[in-house]
Amino acid sequence: MERYSKMLEDIGLPGRDAYDLPTSDKRFGDGAQYRVEVPGIQGPEAARVLVEAAAEYGVTINRITETRGVMRLTDNEILEMISTAKSAGAELILSVGPRAMYDTSAQYQKGTSEAGRIGYRLRGADQLARAVADVHRATELGCRGILVYDEGLLWVLNQLREKNEIPSDVKFKLSAHCGHGNPASIKLLEQLGANSINPVRDLQLPMMASLRRVASIPLDLHIDNPQSTGGFIRTYEAPEVVRIAAPVYLKSGASVFGTHAWPTTEKEARQCAKQAFLVKNMIDRFYPEAVQSSPSSEDLAVPV
Repeated sequence: MERYSKMLEDIGLPGRDAYDLPTSDKRFGDGAQYRVEVPGIQGPEAARVLVEAAAEYGVTINRITETRGVMRLTDNEILEMISTAKSAGAELILSVGPRAMYDTSAQYQKGTSEAGRIGYRLRGADQLARAVADVHRATELGCRGILVYDEGLLWVLNQLREKNEIPSDVKFKLSAHCGHGNPASIKLLEQLGANSINPVRDLQLPMMASLRRVASIPLDLHIDNPQSTGGFIRTYEAPEVVRIAAPVYLKSGASVFGTHAWPTTEKEARQCAKQAFLVKNMIDRFYPEAVQSSPSSEDLAVPV
């Protein structure tokens, strides 16, 4: 296999996964190595309770992510979530609403593994236009972070951002549901305009380190995740994830949910805050010199 590994190296990719687990020297724009993200916060009440519980635990939540879709929120709900996130100095990410799981996709509704390959991607040109409308509505209301489930849509949104049809300070986060997990894919997605990338949830540490070798933008890595996608809890690995994958968003709390688009209750929002605290505590115990971003209403996602 050395021949083929050399071929990858000759085009600027790692020839193998990074089994030596090298320490990443890349950082966020504020000099930090990691941030804590809580995904699956589906509305203003859950966001409010999450922020309150995080304050009680003394843990900083740097990013709050909604995953059901902009089209399922009222304007007032979006404005409330923006206000709550800003009060906590956290980024708010809202997700694009139109996707195959919501429309008339017979393939998706079949429910088999083959049918599920359409995932949360978009079907047809109309859905692309509707997705752009969803993003436009969110950004007009003041949201500056968008979760994207389709690589083609990512390209479209980046083109519109370059044309100032979408504000230049809007950041695009690519979802794990796109199914990417190798250095070539990560490199391509960054070229398409992603500002942070969530690879598939089950990557091992050497795989994560190989992604960091090519990525200059933050990686969004699950420390725990919903039952529907494995339900694993990798709290003890969090310190190493920070060391090898910085700058990194540690996605924490989703193991309390049954599925990705779970309608978060206030009780579950508190459980998410507790899991974020446990992750932070593990890093403080085993990698105390690691630096987390402080609360800030400014977007500091650009790494150095």
